[in-house]
Amino acid sequence: MEIKILGMGCSSCKALYATVEKVMKETGINATLEKVEDMQKIMSYNVMSMPALVIDEKVVAKGRISEEEARKLLCCNN
Repeated sequence: MEIKILGMGCSSCKALYATVEKVMKETGINATLEKVEDMQKIMSYNVMSMPALVIDEKVVAKGRISEEEARKLLCCNN
């Protein structure tokens, strides 16, 4: 599984990265986690609100994402 956090480095983007990292550790999800801060790459996903969560090249959530929501999204896609 490949997970990407799309965002320009704002506090919400950093928080989502930390949340996803925490959920991955707690649940034992084996995946690569990447921050994407390059605006051209972000725009290629057709995303206007950030942060955005991408799992296996599919945008699964945009905007503020709670730990519970992240857990559901990651566990359902694993």
